[in-house]
Amino acid sequence: MLSIERKEYLEKKARVIRKDIIEMIYNAQSGHPGGSYSLADVMAVLYFHDLNVDPKNPKGLNRDRVVLSKGHAAPVWYATLAEAGFFPKEELSHLRQINSLLQGHPCINIPGVDITTGSLGLGLSASCGIAIGAKMTGRDNVRVYAIIGDGEQGEGQIWEAAMAAAHFKLDNLTAILDRNWYQNDGPTETSLKLEPLHDKWESFGWNVIDIDGHNLNQIDSAFCMARETKNKPTMIIANTVKGKGTSYMLDQPGLHYTPPTKEQMELTLKELGF
Repeated sequence: MLSIERKEYLEKKARVIRKDIIEMIYNAQSGHPGGSYSLADVMAVLYFHDLNVDPKNPKGLNRDRVVLSKGHAAPVWYATLAEAGFFPKEELSHLRQINSLLQGHPCINIPGVDITTGSLGLGLSASCGIAIGAKMTGRDNVRVYAIIGDGEQGEGQIWEAAMAAAHFKLDNLTAILDRNWYQNDGPTETSLKLEPLHDKWESFGWNVIDIDGHNLNQIDSAFCMARETKNKPTMIIANTVKGKGTSYMLDQPGLHYTPPTKEQMELTLKELGF
């Protein structure tokens, strides 16, 4: 259970992350706001409470690794990395510009990013390889976090990776499934029925934890349980709301890839308390 002070600290971080997301996507007039907002609370707990990383030494051998398999949600990662001090916040205003550090999908040249992602389904496989490599080199304390989307569950490679992770008993691997129930072309259950996701991942040999992906205490508890799990990887199904944090964006599949208007940005900043 998070202390009151710690919870307030993480809530503030999540608000700042959402503020930076809406501003950078508005400035770029390009990007994915909905699926970035649904992850803001998870990223706040991950980076400001759980991860073993050092922004001053982003390539340290014993650092934890994060792979954003749903690479189109790059704005939430960029905002988090900037807030954590991996690069100056000024970079956020150059999102998706030619020759900018921050392009539409994460690239390995960005401090804090360990692998280029964007092609859906690849990130979990890459995370398996990183987790295996950590074990082979005796760095069992290194944890790997793969952040995947629910629409991404339609990719066959996800399930190949799921089998491999269980086979190799990758207890240093934690996957976080952003279960916001929408993808680019509408509700996930209309596009391709995914439920029961918990039972599916459990049947593949994973330790499965269902949480409210906006409840900071539940997020923290899930990360703790994942660290304590032995001989199997952990899947955290984070039940989230697409666009969480601003009223205009809530559960609007048409806003999957739509930048805000000036009025929508100003409304969002007001609702966030800025």
